[in-house]
Amino acid sequence: MTTLLPQLTAAAAEAVRTARAVAPEQLDDPTPDTEWNVRTLANHLVLWTSYNFELRARGASAPEEMQRRDFTAEPGWAEDYADRLDRALAAWSDPAVWEGEVTMGDSSMPAAAVAGMILLEIALHGWELAVATGQQPQIAEPVAESVLGLVGEYADMYRSYPGGFAPALPVADDAPAFARALALSGRDPHWTAG
Repeated sequence: MTTLLPQLTAAAAEAVRTARAVAPEQLDDPTPDTEWNVRTLANHLVLWTSYNFELRARGASAPEEMQRRDFTAEPGWAEDYADRLDRALAAWSDPAVWEGEVTMGDSSMPAAAVAGMILLEIALHGWELAVATGQQPQIAEPVAESVLGLVGEYADMYRSYPGGFAPALPVADDAPAFARALALSGRDPHWTAG
């Protein structure tokens, strides 16, 4: 499963590119998730795909008070996100991390499964941030294929969570892999801002 590291790295680079292009005046704009604006989405992305991703490599998780932090209110938040993602990827570049279990509340999961879920977070929420701010997402094909497989694997579990995946949307069988992944996760691949 360490073969997911290149996809995580590519997805992280795209998420950072997207975050750097978010303008302050866009933070209150809507996103494909009707419950979140750009600020809420960006804060979720920063917390779970950088801070928490790094902590998971050590078997820890972000403290509750960090979940209320407005990262986007801090100067240079996108650059800090880039640095934190680099730290997380460095932590996960250790093959030993992939062999263990990660504590998740009262249970644990194989580290490789947690890494797959983080890839979903980076790619799916990164896409949401891009389209919400009028950017053209640039999803590499290996990332798209991995995300499609992971969405298929975890869709039922994510749908059982409050605020998780919505019911799958129809999409053409010959649609690109990432469009199929979005639709399977309940996201409209054709969503645009405004």
